[in-house]
Amino acid sequence: MFDFRSRSIKLNRFVRDSVSLRGNTHIGDAAPSARGAYILEIDLAQVAMVTIARRPPQALAPERYLYCGSANGPGGLKSRLARHMRKGKSVHWQIDQLTERGAVTGAWIVRNGRECDLAAMLAPLPMPIPGFGSSDCVRCRSHLLYSPVK
Repeated sequence: MFDFRSRSIKLNRFVRDSVSLRGNTHIGDAAPSARGAYILEIDLAQVAMVTIARRPPQALAPERYLYCGSANGPGGLKSRLARHMRKGKSVHWQIDQLTERGAVTGAWIVRNGRECDLAAMLAPLPMPIPGFGSSDCVRCRSHLLYSPVK
């Protein structure tokens, strides 16, 4: 697990403001219906080919990844995280390609948080695919990062 406490003042604020759902097998059920942002921890056991608008498919190695997202629609964090946990869903967002092929092993949520703030906080981590999950964002290089802990 990534030790958020060891990074900086921003991370200390994140830890104070966030709720860890890591190790909870019912992540969606444990999350509040409030709006907010989240970090998903996803383990891929085998290579996954992913596509991003008008680019050739790219391979993601079997690794642990962190994905920053937001939940501002109906049902908030509870609905969005429950969707990420569900298998057999239609692929709507880029992250669905990973949640369908891998296992969501944890989540950290921040009520009223912003996904770009979380991605900026984790920006020093290596990035597997530029633009993944951030195609509508001019500020972030990617919302998908390698987890520093396997």
